Amino acid sequence: MSETRILCLGAGNGWHRTQLQQASDAAGVKFEAASYESFAARVEADQTILDCEAGRLDQFDAILTRTMPAGSLETITFRLAVLHQLESQPGGPAIVNPARSLELAIDKFATLARVRQLGFAVPDTIVVQSRHEALDAWDSLGGDCIVKPIFGGEGRGVMRITDRELAWTAFATLERLDSIMYVQRFVPPGGCDTRFLVIGDDVIGLRRENQKDFRANVASGGSCKAIELETTQIDMAHQICNALGLNFAAVDLIHDRDDAACVIEVNAIPGWKGAQTVTPFPIADRIVGLLKKMTGAVTEAKCS
Repeated sequence: MSETRILCLGAGNGWHRTQLQQASDAAGVKFEAASYESFAARVEADQTILDCEAGRLDQFDAILTRTMPAGSLETITFRLAVLHQLESQPGGPAIVNPARSLELAIDKFATLARVRQLGFAVPDTIVVQSRHEALDAWDSLGGDCIVKPIFGGEGRGVMRITDRELAWTAFATLERLDSIMYVQRFVPPGGCDTRFLVIGDDVIGLRRENQKDFRANVASGGSCKAIELETTQIDMAHQICNALGLNFAAVDLIHDRDDAACVIEVNAIPGWKGAQTVTPFPIADRIVGLLKKMTGAVTEAKCS
């Protein structure tokens, strides 16, 4: 029987890649990595060949999609088109997470709208394309709002704006940058959230806190602790991820002063460095285990 091959896209050379490499070695899996920038395609008379620096994409048993770097509309469209094409080819690898799921989860508006359709609470949010509309949104949401990039993660570019002049300046700058303006009512007191880290059937509960910032992200200086989850919370995490087509993701909820929670976003490319400090088992082992399980499911489907 041939060795199982896993490809990680966009892994970089940091801590997460090392963790995945070690977990793959322990599981007897061949781990390889490639960049999205190395994607290339050939359309021939009888086949379409999709390549990367690690080889043909269809020769891997499973692919883990990690951070796709910024690029032009053309480069991003092409990279996603390669993933879509790979998924459409018979007998292709298992992909975690697939292109359509990435497209949904990376877009905070699309994610929030889908979560709201499922019946879960979300903060009041207005998404517009001009500074005038954004300032009207800021006023209508109470003059204390979170303004964040519609694409992005780890709390980067997220601002809490309570001053009208600053709001005008921020929205004018975003308009000049041709950016979408995502304006969300601030949920006090801030600095605390809950993360459901979903890895297939497993859900890890985490409470993140930051005494010095409204952002609870560990990347922004927050701390992390493990929490026990109720069945309803686990079901909620699975329902949201299933609706978005995600097998590996993080569902983030923010709490108000009465500890009532609402979903603020879903991360399709979650980090787990902070979570690992409070988790008794290697999280990367679970990720590699998920990839192996999905590879087995694909193989079984081919044989049936």
